[in-house]
Parts: sequence; C-alpha cells; structure tokens
Amino acid sequence: MLIILLFLLLLTCHPRHVTTNNHLQPQDTMDPSELQTLYSIMETLSLDQKWRLNYPNPCKPSASWVGIECKRGVTDSHLHVTRLDFGTSPNPTCKNTATFPSQIFQLPYLQSVFFFQCFTKTKTTLSVSKNRTGSPGPSSLQQLSLRSNPSLVGSIPSQLFSHLSSLQILTISQTRISGRIPPEISQLSSLVHLDLSYNQLTGAIPVELCKLRNLVGLDLSYNSLTGPVPNAIGQLGMLQKLDFSSNLLTGSVPNSVEKLTSLVFMALSNNGFHGKPPVGLANLKGLEYLIMDNNPMSTELPTEFGHLPKLQELRLADSGYSGEIPAIFSQLSNLTTLSLQNNRLTGNIPLGLGNLSHIYHLNLSKNWLSGEIPFDSGFLKRLGKNLDLSGNGQLCLNPLQAYDSVKLGVDVCNRSNARVGNSSSRIQPLKKSEGRVVEFSRPALFFVFLGLGCVGI
Repeated sequence: MLIILLFLLLLTCHPRHVTTNNHLQPQDTMDPSELQTLYSIMETLSLDQKWRLNYPNPCKPSASWVGIECKRGVTDSHLHVTRLDFGTSPNPTCKNTATFPSQIFQLPYLQSVFFFQCFTKTKTTLSVSKNRTGSPGPSSLQQLSLRSNPSLVGSIPSQLFSHLSSLQILTISQTRISGRIPPEISQLSSLVHLDLSYNQLTGAIPVELCKLRNLVGLDLSYNSLTGPVPNAIGQLGMLQKLDFSSNLLTGSVPNSVEKLTSLVFMALSNNGFHGKPPVGLANLKGLEYLIMDNNPMSTELPTEFGHLPKLQELRLADSGYSGEIPAIFSQLSNLTTLSLQNNRLTGNIPLGLGNLSHIYHLNLSKNWLSGEIPFDSGFLKRLGKNLDLSGNGQLCLNPLQAYDSVKLGVDVCNRSNARVGNSSSRIQPLKKSEGRVVEFSRPALFFVFLGLGCVGI
C-alpha cells in the first residue's frame, strides 16, 4: 500500500517539475541596450517593417528576419547581433531618406555589415558615433562594405581607422567619397582586403598604406590619385591583387614591385606611367594577369614580359611600344589574351604565337607589322572575330587562306610574299602574262590565262 501511495505522489509532482516557460529564458533574449541600438538603426534605414512591434526579440532564431545573424555570447547569457545586410531584397531595403547610421559601431558584437545600394537619394557622410565617455570605443567589426551608394559623399574620417582596429575587409566602392586617403589608415593592422575603387579620391597614395603588411587585395582603381607609386609598395609581400588602374599616376613603375612575389593580378592601365618595367619583373612567377593599357611607356616592347610563365592575360595596348614582338612571347603557354594594338611595333609576327593552344583573343591591330601571317587555318578558325590584325599595311595572308583576308583586314600575299590587292578590292586584276588561281580543291591547279583564250593544266 505504501508503494502505491509513493507512485501516485510521483505522478502528481512530475508535471509541476517540468512545466517552465521557455519563451522567457534569458539565453533567448538580447541585452536591452543593444536591442534599443538595433531598433534605432533599423528605423534610420528602413520602412520595410514596424521593427519594434514585429520583432520584439529579433535574435531569436524563430523570430529573426533575413539579413540579420546573431550568436550567443561567451561571457553572458544573451544573444548578440553579429551581421547585418541592407539594401536589396530579401534583406531590408533602405528608404529614400536613409543616412549612414553611426550607431552601427555601438553594437559591441557586430562583425560584418553590408550596405549595398542603400544610400541612393539623400546625401550622407561616414561618421563614427561616440560612446558615453565622449570618444569612439573599440569595435569588434571585421568587415565593413559600402558598395554602390551614390549619395555617400564627403571624405573618409580619420577617426574611423582608430575605431576599427579589428577590421579585416574594408570596401568603400562606387560612391562619391572624395578627398585624400588618410594616412591613419596604417592603424588597420589586421586589414587583409582594401577596396576604395570607383570614387573621387585625390592626392597621392599615402606611403603609410604600405605598412599594412597583411594586405592580400588592394584596389584603388577609378579615382583621381596623382603622383608616383610609393617605392615602399614592395613591403606588401602578401599582396595577390594590385589594381591602380584609371587614375592620374605618373613616373615609372617602382623596382620594388619585384618583391611582390605573391602577385596574381596587377592592373596599372589608364595612367601616366612611362619608361621600362621593373628590372626584376621576371621574379613575379605567379602573375597571371598583367594589364597596362594606355600608358605613355614609349620604349621597346620588353622581353621581361615573356618570362612570366603563368601569365594568362597580357594587355599592353595604346602605350607607344616600339620594336619587334619578342619571340619569347611564344613561350607563354598559358596565355589566353594578348592585346598589343595601337603601338609602333615592327617586323614579323613571331611564328610561335600560332602554337599557343590556350589563346582565344589576339589583337595586333594598328601597328607597323609586316610579312606573311604565320597562322594556319585551324588557328584562324578558333579565334574567329577575336583575332584583329587590321591596320598593319605590310601584313599579308597566304593565298591558300585568301577567303579570310577580308575579315582579318589584311591583303593577300603573292608568291614572293608581296601584297596583292587590299581588303577593299580583294585581289587586283592580273596582267595578261600572269596566272590567276581559281581553284584549290584538286591536286592540280587550274589557271586561266587572260587574253589567250585557253586553259592549261
């Protein structure tokens, strides 16, 4: 009887023991001050939701929105915002009056924030909010990305860098940011990738930028930067991508570039660089893309470019290069694109270029090249419209391939490799004593002797 009573007692006590309200567990909530900061940011940026009403606990997995990520704190029992995305659906979109929310740096656990096409109507500037002590406190932010925000104006505040000591990726691209690159950028000692492209930045590239020894990617393209590239650029030994194209940079490419042995991509096009390339350029054995179009180099085409075994794209158009195309270019077995148009190159096309099995784009137009084109029909067919040899008055094509002469923009050679006709008139009429080829489909060639009225075999 005693056993039965104990069993009944256990049954009545068990439901009371397990009945709890999981919805109110502190580990599923946010810190109140952090929550209020988040609401303030959302109301500054977006009209998509009534954020306070619709998301009373936005970090709870079952109640969060697309564009927010949270993680549980290590030293406390709360959930914390670690990532925010704004600008395009399904992420929260930005209203026409959206301005840059400086409170973003007050979210103590935020690691990544992305603003894409967010500030497009109302002018706004980058700013850093101050904490209760009156100065900006340290941020845990590792990635800050502002892309395609045409209403983002003003300069980059120098205090931004002292505040973001943990930053690894900084992208401020396709905005109307102007002014100089602050030398305080050297404080971002953890920075791995810096993209300030497509802005209105002016002044010189600060030498302090070369103190960012962990940089793997550096893109300052499409600005109005002036002066030479600092010789200290060679200190960025981990750099894999270097893009300074479309600026107003001058001088020669510094010899210290040869120390960037990790480089895979280097673009210096559309600047005012001149002179010979760095002496030790051949040390860049891993370089795959070298883009240097539209610079007043005004020197002979260097053989050094032919010592880059992994090169896939070599673009040297519109740069005043002279001399012959080095035969060593034929050893660039990985080459897919070679652009040498609109220079002052002379001599014959190297025979070996036709053996480059990976090439699909070759432009040698508008030079002073001469002689017979050394490409077989298979090469011509493979490249098709991606082969441009026009504008070389002394180049000609073997008569056996005369059907390609018009689309290549060249003339047809005669037996002595002299030109016969031109691309507009095709083949000039022959004199009475000369034979004219009319068919190649049989082993024997048939000739029509004009004026004689007979056919010879």
